[in-house]
Amino acid sequence: MQNFDLSQLLKNSSTLSFKQQINFVWKLSIPGILSQISSILMQYIDAAMVGSLGAQASASIGLVASSTWVIGSLAHAMCIGFYVQVAHLVGAGEKEKAKNVFFQSIIVCLIYSLVLAGISSSICAELPKWLGAPQNLFHDSTMYFLIFGLSTPFFEIVYLMSGMLQSTGNMKFPAAMNATMCLLDIVFNWLFIFELNLGVKGAALGSAAAAFVTALTMAVYTLRFSDYLNLKNFKNFSMSRHCVFKAIKLAVPVGLESSAFSGALVIVAKIIAPLGAVAIAANSFATTAESLCYMPGYGVQEAAGTLVGQSYGAKRRDLSKSFSIITIASGILIMSVIGAAMYFLCPFVFQFLTPDTEIQNLSVKILRIELFAEPMFAAAIVSTGVLRGKGDTLVPSILNLISLWIVRLGISVWLVKPFGLTGIWIAMAIELCFRGTILLIRVLRTQEIP
Repeated sequence: MQNFDLSQLLKNSSTLSFKQQINFVWKLSIPGILSQISSILMQYIDAAMVGSLGAQASASIGLVASSTWVIGSLAHAMCIGFYVQVAHLVGAGEKEKAKNVFFQSIIVCLIYSLVLAGISSSICAELPKWLGAPQNLFHDSTMYFLIFGLSTPFFEIVYLMSGMLQSTGNMKFPAAMNATMCLLDIVFNWLFIFELNLGVKGAALGSAAAAFVTALTMAVYTLRFSDYLNLKNFKNFSMSRHCVFKAIKLAVPVGLESSAFSGALVIVAKIIAPLGAVAIAANSFATTAESLCYMPGYGVQEAAGTLVGQSYGAKRRDLSKSFSIITIASGILIMSVIGAAMYFLCPFVFQFLTPDTEIQNLSVKILRIELFAEPMFAAAIVSTGVLRGKGDTLVPSILNLISLWIVRLGISVWLVKPFGLTGIWIAMAIELCFRGTILLIRVLRTQEIP
């Protein structure tokens, strides 16, 4: 099955069995899960390649990493505003309208990404100063952020095409291209960093080149071969103010949430910094290991957005509710199993990451605290996808920000003095359970909203 098209399925039968629904959830989830896992693994390899250049190179990139994440998140947010609309139209069987929204999204998102690229290039020279970097990091940090910023339109096309294809039920091709982009990143990094001796600039150019090739491939595929989004026999293009405003309305909360999330992480890093080198390293390694637990949840989140979005567009509240329950339960199951496995395997993971036994022991201690919260973290991740599929982006963003800024940061400040790094990870576990609970409540309360 290349595409999940609810409108076509309902033409043949007004009902879908529970077994069919579970089958659709897993068929759409597995490509996303594999894509997320491959992405995180490739990022680790990428980081190791940069790390071989020395501490200064790693520090230069690490300094602006949160800033690049903000730019990428803002770029992705605008795409969400459009592909949620496409999912609704696909579910309603409105093929021509879905295609029209898609072409509007290309124009708007390209203009938007060029604006982001302009902003990035205008602040790149001052950014290291704002972040309090030492003088020796200025040049490399500036160049890395500049190149990344100028490549924003390439990443925007990747985000847009991937989201649009997923909205039409095509999960396999975006997943395959995401994995391919990660592989291309490694290849281009090797070329630019080591063969051409471009150092930190080479790392940025490698990522930009990988994004360009991936964006071009996905654009050609989508415009030529997508059942819903191809150029064939499409003659009714028109710009709609309503469509663009609706996209912005959906995108703004997500963009603000992403930016605020990055800011919160900076504050957490500042709280941890006085605890010393061992605590900083242990926190970094534990975060790295934990990402292998939660990234599959984002694969299920993608499936949830497609299934719930199309059901919502088809005005099938019964299917919307059913897919909501199944995807959330699936996410909880997957992340619980992985979390349980990580609980026992993490000592071996940290032995691989560092030879320092003190760091290993602290990393194991703090990670095992947080792993008990993985089921509710899964609930939070997938619930967000369910709500976005319905077009509900404002309230989930507010709930996520309240949870992170008030609960996690508040408890972290309270517990860091008596418990050190352990207190911060206790705060994280409490906050993730709280976040999962409030988002589940939001899902339950929106089930009857037409």
